[in-house]
Amino acid sequence: MRLGLNIGFVYGGDDHLDHLRLVKEAEALGFSVTWAAEAYGSDAATLLSWIAAQTTTIDVGAAVFQIPARTPAMTAMTAATLDRLSNGRFRLGLGVSGPQVSEGWHGVRFSQPLLRTREYVDIVNAALRRETVAYEGKYFTLPLPDGPGKALKLTVRPIRDHVPVYLAAVGPKNLELAGEIADGWLGILNDPGFLGEQLNHIKTGRAVRQQDLDGFDVVVTTPLMTGDDIQAAADPVRGYAALYIGGMGSREKNFYNALAVRMGYAEEAKEIQDLYLDKKHREAMAAVPFGFLDSISLLGDKARMADKLTAYAEAGATTVALTPFASTVEQRIADLRTAAEALELSGVGN
Repeated sequence: MRLGLNIGFVYGGDDHLDHLRLVKEAEALGFSVTWAAEAYGSDAATLLSWIAAQTTTIDVGAAVFQIPARTPAMTAMTAATLDRLSNGRFRLGLGVSGPQVSEGWHGVRFSQPLLRTREYVDIVNAALRRETVAYEGKYFTLPLPDGPGKALKLTVRPIRDHVPVYLAAVGPKNLELAGEIADGWLGILNDPGFLGEQLNHIKTGRAVRQQDLDGFDVVVTTPLMTGDDIQAAADPVRGYAALYIGGMGSREKNFYNALAVRMGYAEEAKEIQDLYLDKKHREAMAAVPFGFLDSISLLGDKARMADKLTAYAEAGATTVALTPFASTVEQRIADLRTAAEALELSGVGN
């Protein structure tokens, strides 16, 4: 099992410089990858290009490029360019986002996300293989049949023969799709005690390809906070958990809320969502159970973290992508060092 780093978004000020310090520390510690995200602020491609230009060994990954934000051809162009500029260190994470962002920000209907994702990945992979791309699907047709367009081939070669594709997936059917068409899965709100159920869905998808999980990267996204007081260490994670369970979607459709329900927190998930959507954000944060926060996070001292990393490895995780939650960049760097020491102590690293 390897460690990764989530740097998330750029919000403003000098936070991009803080991100770079964290990535350089993670690279020095032997982390395998750093992931950048996008929603409706900073884009991941620009940030990853900037990070790649100032590093040499750590992989740079999109977690994720939003499918409604780019045509599949544009994603292939971006992925090939990033792979070349990074000397073969780019990982392509994709996700459909959610109805509010897809329809509200990108103006793309959130319909049949599984089929749309399948078609999208088909085209991206064909383009990255530098095939002449001709495709006829429900959502994507290349070239258009009633005009002057012609089938084209990507003109830039990626460094590698295959750029690894990851899917961000939450629901059971999307997990199956990840297993079938992707090289890895980007998880979120990951409890090692629930990971087996999620991997069973991925295994179903792998079986369609007559493959098992060998070589498939299971990436669990894990908040990181050190401290002797575990309750206090969990508190900075409350806002993150409340946002996903309560605010990432509508009352009728929130994939993360549904995940919390499947994880055994049905009553708590409803309360958090009700409070959050009623603009009672502090109360929603307070309503997130400590047990939930502890289950999805790496909290405490080095020994406690080593035990948690062992649990992740035994459950099937192959990469633990850490999101440091400390308030200063200096403490976040110290926490990354503690996590690296914990991995060594656990004996499950490679």
